[in-house]
Amino acid sequence: MARWRRSLAEGFWALDRALGGRLPPTRLQKWVARHPVGAGLCAGVPFALFLLALSPEDEPYDVVFAILFGLAMSVVFGLTALAERFRQRRLARPETGNGS
Repeated sequence: MARWRRSLAEGFWALDRALGGRLPPTRLQKWVARHPVGAGLCAGVPFALFLLALSPEDEPYDVVFAILFGLAMSVVFGLTALAERFRQRRLARPETGNGS
C-alpha cells in the first residue's frame, strides 16, 4: 500500500512539473492565494446575483436555489484558492515538493 501511495504521489508531482507547476505565480495568483475567502466571494456573489436576476418573482424556490448555488460556487473557488496557497508555499521550499 505504501508503494502504491508513493508512486501515485510521484506521478502527481511529475504531472505538476509537466503542466508548469514550478513557474512563479502571477499577480492574480498571488492575490488569490492571499485572500481565498475574497476570491470565493468574488466568484460566487456575481453568479448568485445572475441567477437571482433570471429567477421569476413567483417562484420562491428559485431564490433559494440561486443563493445555495452561489454559496456552493464560493466554497469551490475558495477551496481552489486554498490549494493555490499550498502550491505557492511548496514553491518557496522546493525540497518538500518531491513527494518524500
